[in-house]
Amino acid sequence: MWSGRRGLLRPLGCGVEELRCRRREREAALRKARREQQLVSKRLLRDEATEEAEEGCVVVILGEAEIQEFLRLAQRGIEEKERERALVSLRRGLQHPETQQIFIRLEGSIRTLVGLLTSNQALLQLEAARCLHELSHSEQSAVAEACLPATSYLLTYLSGHSSDFIELCLYTLGNLIVESEAVRRQLLPQGIVPALAACIQSSASTDSSVLGSTLPQHILQLLQPGPKLNLGVAVEFAWCLHYIICSQVNNALLITQGALTTLGLLLLDLAVAVQRTKNAGLELLVCPVVRCLSNLLTEAAAETVGGPVHLRDERVVAALFILLQFFLQEQPSLLPEGLWLLNNLTANSPSFCTSLISLDLIEPLLHLLSVSNVVSVLVLTVLCNVAEKGPAYCQHLWPGLLLPTLLDTLALSDTEVVGQSLELLQLLFLYQPGAAQAFLQQSGLQALQRHEEVAQLQDRVHALQQTALHG
Repeated sequence: MWSGRRGLLRPLGCGVEELRCRRREREAALRKARREQQLVSKRLLRDEATEEAEEGCVVVILGEAEIQEFLRLAQRGIEEKERERALVSLRRGLQHPETQQIFIRLEGSIRTLVGLLTSNQALLQLEAARCLHELSHSEQSAVAEACLPATSYLLTYLSGHSSDFIELCLYTLGNLIVESEAVRRQLLPQGIVPALAACIQSSASTDSSVLGSTLPQHILQLLQPGPKLNLGVAVEFAWCLHYIICSQVNNALLITQGALTTLGLLLLDLAVAVQRTKNAGLELLVCPVVRCLSNLLTEAAAETVGGPVHLRDERVVAALFILLQFFLQEQPSLLPEGLWLLNNLTANSPSFCTSLISLDLIEPLLHLLSVSNVVSVLVLTVLCNVAEKGPAYCQHLWPGLLLPTLLDTLALSDTEVVGQSLELLQLLFLYQPGAAQAFLQQSGLQALQRHEEVAQLQDRVHALQQTALHG
């Protein structure tokens, strides 16, 4: 399968172009899956005025007795304000996962909430809908399925006159659909498709009409960095832009309108801001901006108009690493978002790979491998992008910290991490003379043998074993 020749290790029947082709196919599949996942990700809708009024309130776990009392007051309270306050207290409690579990186990709780949702008092309806919305945002599918009795009413209210109430019902239904197959099976015969179609027609907000209007250009203007940038407004419009981009209706148009340049400049500005300001909610804007850039960079039009070039290589890479450090300290869940952007930047751009090396960022990148398996796969993918650019790039990767690091990742049980580690080794063996011998001397063969019987890894393991033994 493999043979050594003049000190260089070259594959038989598996050339560099074939490796690249396979990597591109896998990358395309991953990007498609990621874009689809982002389109169905849950979102939490909370009223800003309510949030400000409740700022500083600690979310506490409610017990059965407290939940029953709040439901009793909401149903039978003497004054409407008393009933509304009971639902507000219940809603706050339902922000805690343990309260959600207690609530759905309590007999009659959902039935009572649905009764309040269908009452003739608007304020009680709104607070009951907010309680259901908190439940819909749960990560537990059982909680979503407990909301099934409410779905037909939520659908009915989509034809109402209150835009705020319609928006709340839409977000709640969206969260429930994502979580549970049982909810999807129930909503289809209940008529969710025509109900949503009516919503779209009434608001005239299809993606095509949005892109055909001047709205995207106005959004990009509102996202221009500078002292006039309003964080709250920018966050909402960045998410709007994100969903437009995920729809893939006409991303080429967005790119020609300057989306890459605007988002790139905003990324630079945010990197400066996170160094100056602590706990300012900047991650709320960073997340959609990073996602927009990541998805636009996968478009063919980005290459046609020289998208990556317009992003000013070194400055963008430096800014992205500042944000990665910020994520690591303040918001670790956003690390994969930043690394996915780095992956898309380096996938087809030698200049971005050069920036990683010239700014001495390979070592900081390797330090992220200890965060989680998801992060490890993305870090290794970025390193594969660098190694794929050829011998000159591999010289900067090997051996350094990379050899002991790869031995560590091969010792893990996660097949995705191990598979990506094997792919990186394969590229290094192709381009770097002596890499296989050094790997063998460091007990690399034993590391490979641990994975010989794992079906997903067998081909790669055997190829590398042959290289290490006969190179």
